[in-house]
Amino acid sequence: MDQVVDSKGENGEQSNDAEDAVTSQSYTHANGCSHPQSESAEKSSLDDKDCGSSARKHMDDEAITFETILNAFRFYKKHSLFKLKHAYDMFCQMPERQRKLLMPQYLNHLAKLKDCITHNHSMLRAIVANVGHMFENRDHQTEVEVTQLRAASEFHMDKLRSTLRQIVRDWSIDGAVERESCNEPVIAAVLERYPDVNARKDIQILVPGAGLGRLAWDFARLGFSCQGNEFSLFMLFVSNFILNRCVEVDQFTIYPWIHDSCNNWSYGDQVRPVRFPDVNPCDLPKTGNSFSMSAGDFIEVFANEREQFDCVATVFFLDTAHNIIDYIETIHRILKPGGFWVNLGPLLYHFADSTEMNSIELPYEEVRQLVVASGFRIDKEQQGLPACYTLNSRSMLQYRYNCAFFACTKLPSESDGTV
Repeated sequence: MDQVVDSKGENGEQSNDAEDAVTSQSYTHANGCSHPQSESAEKSSLDDKDCGSSARKHMDDEAITFETILNAFRFYKKHSLFKLKHAYDMFCQMPERQRKLLMPQYLNHLAKLKDCITHNHSMLRAIVANVGHMFENRDHQTEVEVTQLRAASEFHMDKLRSTLRQIVRDWSIDGAVERESCNEPVIAAVLERYPDVNARKDIQILVPGAGLGRLAWDFARLGFSCQGNEFSLFMLFVSNFILNRCVEVDQFTIYPWIHDSCNNWSYGDQVRPVRFPDVNPCDLPKTGNSFSMSAGDFIEVFANEREQFDCVATVFFLDTAHNIIDYIETIHRILKPGGFWVNLGPLLYHFADSTEMNSIELPYEEVRQLVVASGFRIDKEQQGLPACYTLNSRSMLQYRYNCAFFACTKLPSESDGTV
């Protein structure tokens, strides 16, 4: 578990709040945000470890995890072209009469897919080009240098493809509708709670499960002092690139849908480009507010924190818990008396189908009772808010969640929030 050293505020002064909380690895964003790395964000699979070089045997677990995720980014092209070759081989096995029916459009499409894979590969290489030096209190350049390209697990490649779609959700015009349905109700509740613009720099907001950092960045853009917390190195690598390297609107292009071979209306839908970021990440106010990121498991990172934040904002986060009560208790403990917690999301418990990891799956009515029993007063609540997550808007298949939304206040109490 690692946490960032707190960010430099927009006034350039170094803040030490987060550093005092947890010792961590971190980097300082060019745009005024420091960002850490988790030592166990994505566990290395056995096949990744078995294929490793002898140099990797001398790394600690944290370094192995870092190197494993880095390898997944670098292996993207080989993995994707292998799957593309499988599609071509299938075409070649068809009877000549059937092949003629698909000529030349199908082969032209495969050629376009190859070009898109090559472009995405170049983009991913750029994203990880400087990750060896992205943290302030630990250098990972050794892991960068010893990485020898090898087959990455399908699990890690799926994570990487999901991260491409996350770029769309968080940092593109194409993701605006999703952000409107998921983030805007949370932002609106926070603005209603803290209407004084001049006082916002003193309001400390935490966004657990920050992903690529858009919600946390939006709070900082509005003048709040905000810290995001993220567990996944896939997310941390990409958010580092966006927040540090992107200085123009629509500066870069990706092809996030090329791996969605099913439910396409047309060839063109599969290969359509998405430009990012839709805003300039440098456009943060110079009001003295801070913007930082902490990396690692939410429970571990904030295990020793108490009454540090005025507000906690959780979006599509609660169901990432092994034990949701741990999340509720931690949120209660880190909030100041009278603090504000606003939540939106479903309950698609991430470990429900795992036979190797613990998970308890509770219905919303039980979760709601636990929130109240932990020492919160629910001020506002709504059930059935429609929302999507990394949706391909042009796909024949459309998933939609009916989400729970609530905003609540931590009641003044001597209790630490356990139920």
